[in-house]
Amino acid sequence: MSDSRPTTDGTADAASGLTDDADALPLFILSPGQRDELSLVASRLGWKPVAARSRERAESRYLGSLARTALVDLRGLGPDQARAAVAGLADAVEASGGAMLILIEDAGAPHVAELVRAGATHLLDGEINQARLEVALRAADKLAERLIGSLAAARNRHAVQRSDALFWRWNGAERTLAISPALAKLLELMAPGVDHSRWTISDLVRALPRPDRAGAIAAIRHAVDDLMPAAFAHSVPDQARRLVQHLYPDSKGFSGEVEELDTHRRPDSRDRDPMTGLGSRQGAVRWLDHVQAEGRRPVVLLIGLGEFDRVNSAYGRLVGDAMLTRVAMRMTRLVDAMAARDALVARLTGTDFLIGLAGEPGGGEPQVERAALLARQLIAEISRPFNAGDFLIRLTSRCGIAIGHPGDPAELVLRRASNALADARRGGAQGGIRIRVADDSSRIVDDDRLHNDLRYALDSGQIQILFQPQYNMASDGIVGVEALARWQHPHYGEIGAGALFAIAERSDFMLPLSDHIHARALSEAAAWPAALGHLRLAVNVTAADIAEPDFLTSFLRLVDESGFARDRLTVELTESGLVEDLSSASLLLMQLREAGLAVAVDDFGTGYSSLAYLKALPLDYLKIDSSIARDITGNGRDRIIVRAIIDMARSLDLGVIAEGVETEQQLALLARAGATCYQGFLRSPPVTSEVLAGLVA
Repeated sequence: MSDSRPTTDGTADAASGLTDDADALPLFILSPGQRDELSLVASRLGWKPVAARSRERAESRYLGSLARTALVDLRGLGPDQARAAVAGLADAVEASGGAMLILIEDAGAPHVAELVRAGATHLLDGEINQARLEVALRAADKLAERLIGSLAAARNRHAVQRSDALFWRWNGAERTLAISPALAKLLELMAPGVDHSRWTISDLVRALPRPDRAGAIAAIRHAVDDLMPAAFAHSVPDQARRLVQHLYPDSKGFSGEVEELDTHRRPDSRDRDPMTGLGSRQGAVRWLDHVQAEGRRPVVLLIGLGEFDRVNSAYGRLVGDAMLTRVAMRMTRLVDAMAARDALVARLTGTDFLIGLAGEPGGGEPQVERAALLARQLIAEISRPFNAGDFLIRLTSRCGIAIGHPGDPAELVLRRASNALADARRGGAQGGIRIRVADDSSRIVDDDRLHNDLRYALDSGQIQILFQPQYNMASDGIVGVEALARWQHPHYGEIGAGALFAIAERSDFMLPLSDHIHARALSEAAAWPAALGHLRLAVNVTAADIAEPDFLTSFLRLVDESGFARDRLTVELTESGLVEDLSSASLLLMQLREAGLAVAVDDFGTGYSSLAYLKALPLDYLKIDSSIARDITGNGRDRIIVRAIIDMARSLDLGVIAEGVETEQQLALLARAGATCYQGFLRSPPVTSEVLAGLVA
């Protein structure tokens, strides 16, 4: 391609979607052979390129790019490959009101007409130079602009196709308000004789119910004066509906994206606990009956909190309810980390929680020992202090474990678990966990074996380091990894990082384990081949680590001795670990940054003092915990909370990594909300260095 070969070092930036012009429109580029060259030319022409080589996931990448124009390079492809490339993007481009410019060798080729029918709107053939490409791109984008009516900025392009086209756009320079017909009708603005071309923001506000106007005015002022995202909620005239409007400012004005709030209980609300969002007792019964019907023998863990009435008496009912919600969150995270994906977490009564593990198909013997391991970690997790304002609250718990036999009804399994829990409560400190195999007896779980095994594991190589790739949200390229520990226990099988650290904490072995993981991760990363030389490495540090007086010196010495570059290393402080002295932690993290390292908060949203951490600690980015990220595909309230977290981080000039991304829907919504990177099983589980090199290649 003439005039398009890179002559500077900006190819990587262009391919990653970087540009010096904050107002540049995104341009999605799909090119198997000349991605970087096309990206560089597009950047020179004033676009913000978001480029990919592979057709895999092209639709979701286009949606995540916020571009309205797609440039698809079909040169060198056969007719079938070309048709597949166009068809893979056509639905997304059409739904977005966008345009698709295809690059081909010969516009007169027989299959070109099929490409147009498949979804291409513009084509450019022959010699592709910068001047010809500029004209073609402007023509394609002009069509896209007409299709969407300039009603939304490119970064909010998805709002057009969502929420039944409930959106509006305020042009500050022209002082005009463009509002979608669906929203105008909903707000009863479509009165006969009204000149729609002269609508103003005041007209929109006056259409809202009087009690909601003050909040709307405050949000609009915030968006205009501070150039920051804002939101307000309001009722719909004469309807039992509530809407939330998200305001996104840009250089020319701002857009309003509208979605409906869930004000009614969902159809499955009987199976959900309204306070914690977990399953209810009725939902647990349904789950157990379903598992038994499939021939899979379930194992039930019943966790009971101890003396919780004292929490309500001392701190009030509101604090008590908050503690139950926090317990639910900790339990969910640990179960996700240790158990199978079809596990159930439910709240049966006020202070009793149930975890259900489905057995193997065909009625195989349940993994009772693994359930006992999970019970230990749950009890340890609950025992860690909770922060409630100026107070630290510590809770105790006991666990009863029961096995479902073939043909057992759900209520019988639950009764067996309740009896085991009662045995555990009567057993005092030595009987924290009881397993009831039959209805008349239970046995105590040995709590010392794992503690002894852990000490041996460090010396025997049972604890391995895996690396989970982190992907750039715009380019979908691997930009870094998080180092994660896995314990290959000879009896219990693989034990994840969450359970591993919980065991270490109970056995007073946290610091040796942490040192071992840091040393192994840095040593392996330092030995990576040159193909991985651009990747960042993130390692987790705990509150116990940074509380050590010599942590800074010893950690930096470890980094330098490993040979891994400081400027490629990120220290992630696990937010679920309590930092008691934030001022000292802030100083230490600042010193790490001055030494060339980046600093982040991991598992954001699950710990004791999320907002306090953001306020006090010097950070480069935060990582949204997987349990929070999953909420973005929930109801309207869930999405509002996730977007509020991301907006808050962006307001503080922090990057945002979403953890635990498992579906394309999650990825697209997180991209729209403003997350900058992501990791999760949608792309890759944690892998070895050898597998990582293959993924990058």
